Amino acid sequence: MAEFFNEDILAYCLAKPGAWQDEPWEGDVVAKVGDKVFAFLGNGESIGLKLGRTREEADELVAVYPEDVTPSSHIGRFGWNRVNIGGKVPLDELHELIDASYEAIRNKLPKSKRPPV
Repeated sequence: MAEFFNEDILAYCLAKPGAWQDEPWEGDVVAKVGDKVFAFLGNGESIGLKLGRTREEADELVAVYPEDVTPSSHIGRFGWNRVNIGGKVPLDELHELIDASYEAIRNKLPKSKRPPV
């Protein structure tokens, strides 16, 4: 398992109902609910989150924090952003963004596979 540099963020993700840690690509830690990723944690310097149904919705956060929030590679067009940890995004807002990503992915799971909240 890869070494992870931001244990607090990882712990926050894993405290969600039904959340679990995986490493589908060597050195890239992710948090999943069911069989779906809700947070790409990599090495802990930034976090990839589902922050909109569309790229336009996700761009609202990019406009607020242009130095610390960018569209995610490959999946950015689907509303995923990369958020720098320890940048200008306050920790409480980062927690809210993790919550939103978790809920977006959890709600896409079949009802029989959704963990209770």
